[in-house]
Amino acid sequence: MRDRKDTPAPGESVDCEESSAKRQERKQHESENQDQALEETFPASDPVSPFVPAKAPE
Repeated sequence: MRDRKDTPAPGESVDCEESSAKRQERKQHESENQDQALEETFPASDPVSPFVPAKAPE
């Protein structure tokens, strides 16, 4: 599975319609991930980092 922000593969459709229910579900999942990342870093002084992007293809 790829991240929503990844560029599409050659020949892959870019049209990605999302229902309001799916959007709400995705936003809730992102929020839960953010909360979990925050809990994992507490009480350290490191910034929250729930996502580490991959290197861009060459």
